[in-house]
Amino acid sequence: MEKKYEILNIDETEYRTQISDSFKKRKNWQRPDESKIYSFIPGTIQDIAVKKGSNVEEGDELLILEAMKMRNKIKAPMSGKIKSILVKENEIIPKNHLIIEFE
Repeated sequence: MEKKYEILNIDETEYRTQISDSFKKRKNWQRPDESKIYSFIPGTIQDIAVKKGSNVEEGDELLILEAMKMRNKIKAPMSGKIKSILVKENEIIPKNHLIIEFE
């Protein structure tokens, strides 16, 4: 069986290589939207420290996400105004769940 090679371009450098089907079907990386905060682990929302319309500074506490008996303080990655809060206290959420949006 003849090996099939393809050209793979990485940082403007071309490589002649074999590419697997799973590589071809992979989900391409996209820059995350910095105005959206997602849960990084599954857990329970313990406390929400902000309200819709609140102005926050970078580093301000937004909420507490409890996971595996650890209280994780979720802090604002940037300064801005809270557009929406998409969770409630005592709500159990999965990983990668949209929690808060900034304007």
